[in-house]
Amino acid sequence: MSSDASISDAKAALRKTAKAVRKQASATHRATAAQMFAKYGIGFAGVGAPAIVSGYMPIGDEADISDLMEHLARDGFGIALPVMVGKGKPLQFRRWRPGDVLDEVQWRIREPGETAEIVAPDVMLCPLLAFDEAGYRLGYGGGFYDRSLAEIRAAKPVITIGIAFDEQKVDAVPRDAYDQRLDWILTPSGAHKFSA
Repeated sequence: MSSDASISDAKAALRKTAKAVRKQASATHRATAAQMFAKYGIGFAGVGAPAIVSGYMPIGDEADISDLMEHLARDGFGIALPVMVGKGKPLQFRRWRPGDVLDEVQWRIREPGETAEIVAPDVMLCPLLAFDEAGYRLGYGGGFYDRSLAEIRAAKPVITIGIAFDEQKVDAVPRDAYDQRLDWILTPSGAHKFSA
């Protein structure tokens, strides 16, 4: 892309089509996909308990990883959920256990409350609108995950796993210099590692 404006325009256009694709995929096989994510687990990434895994509570048509998070918790992994602390700021990650009460904030996002322990995840499960073969993801445009990944990667290793329906793959995601690559993508058809 030749300029920040053209990249921004290309991302906006792709978001529009990607939302429609994800909506259709979710309507077609959301429940089956959720079962497959739980079946696969995250062993493919070479990480085991008691590593801390940041998941997410799905909103709208996002791929559902609720079963996966419950399985990981039972297997001894620490589970955290992302918390927004302000526009333009990295996410904060707070410990969560299945059954814990969550606060509902803007955009109907559910988060652990302020008393939950703040942790640094070893693995991040990332929702997305689209992904490409190079390992880049298209998010919602707030930059929360990119800022968070950059901050964590500057301090420690972290494995990133995008969670998606197979239909969400595109030829190329428009990207800026600050966009962070994923290490893996997990779809209902399996896990795929992106080359370095």
